[in-house]
Amino acid sequence: MTPRPWLHGFLDLCLLAMLRERADYGYGLSQRLAAAGVADVPGGTLYPALLRLEEQSLATPSWAPSEAGPRRKYYAITGAGLDVLGGQADDWRRFRDGVDSLLSPSAVRHD
Repeated sequence: MTPRPWLHGFLDLCLLAMLRERADYGYGLSQRLAAAGVADVPGGTLYPALLRLEEQSLATPSWAPSEAGPRRKYYAITGAGLDVLGGQADDWRRFRDGVDSLLSPSAVRHD
C-alpha cells in the first residue's frame, strides 16, 4: 500500500495512538501502520514525524540494545502526548463521521 496524500494530516495521531499502547522504534511503528492497513510509510515521512513529536514533548525517546544490530531509538508517549491524543481523537471521530455521511449511498445523488 502506498502512502496517501492525506496521510500527513493524521500520521501524528496514528503514531500517538500506537505509542499509547507501547513504546516502539521507527521501523516497528512503520510495520504496525502497514499491518493496520493505514499505509506503508517511508522513512522520509515517518522519522520527521517522530522528531516533531519529540520536539513538541509529545513523545520521549530512549535508546535500547537490539538483538539484531545497532541499538534502537524507542519512543514513548508523554502525558502531554496523551492529552493531545485525546483531543485529536475526538476531532478525528467528528471528521470521520462527516466524511462517512457524505460517502453513504443516501448522500450520493445522481442528478
